[in-house]
Amino acid sequence: MDKQDLGTFLRSRRERLHPEDVGLPSGSRRRTPGLRREEVAVLAHISTEYYVRLEQGRAPRPSADVLAGIAGALRLTNAESDHLHLLAGTAPNRRGVHSRDVRPSILALLDRIPDTAGLVMSAAFEVLAWNDLAAALMENFADRTPDDRNLARRAFQPAATGKPLYGVSDAAEFRQQAVIELRSALARYPDDPAITGLVDDLCTTSGEFARLWERHDVQPAPMLTKTFQHAIVGDITLDCDTLHLAEHDQYLVLYTAPPGSTAAENLAFLGALGTDATTTR
Repeated sequence: MDKQDLGTFLRSRRERLHPEDVGLPSGSRRRTPGLRREEVAVLAHISTEYYVRLEQGRAPRPSADVLAGIAGALRLTNAESDHLHLLAGTAPNRRGVHSRDVRPSILALLDRIPDTAGLVMSAAFEVLAWNDLAAALMENFADRTPDDRNLARRAFQPAATGKPLYGVSDAAEFRQQAVIELRSALARYPDDPAITGLVDDLCTTSGEFARLWERHDVQPAPMLTKTFQHAIVGDITLDCDTLHLAEHDQYLVLYTAPPGSTAAENLAFLGALGTDATTTR
């Protein structure tokens, strides 16, 4: 815990706020900028004495719940909240819900990247956006409801055929990764009904999910390649790169093939077929 930097950071965030920013009357007798320490303490549901000691670098390490209350009182962004927890030496405990809004620049990027099947996935494994090549490779997500676009839910609740989703070769590894990532998401968004409901539902309906959940694993293995079993081109093995979009806590997943490879030719063929590749599946 870096007590001095923590105190300085809290003071800087407090002084930038105006009373009206948090629904308080501004008044006319304020001699210093920002909120008063006692106002922050009331908003964070902690004692004024303890908050003053935090800013002065004299308090013991606050709990994650206390820091979450302070972050809410000071209207901190996710990045600022993470920094607050880093200074205090605790893990972030975010309130609220995970974001489903995809940045327009990312949507434009999906349509511009050549020979690449790309999609954006939420912290809860819901496919939020995709390009035409991803639809040709996997399915036309536009034909499904948001619940049916949740890859974790569908991975643990396969269709009557019993085949893995999209015929992927690493279905077991993907299910393990989904459990690990959902545990992390639940820690970040403990009050998000979409995430808590998904975990509760899968624990109830899937014995495999419940078993993996009880293992409390937290370190996912990297997925460098993925093999899809496609109805038209057969097995196609692609490089898989996942980029974290930190601002919205989402993931950009990109599937590509080495230039000149058979996989690249098959991917280009699927791109030429477009939605015809999905309607025949």
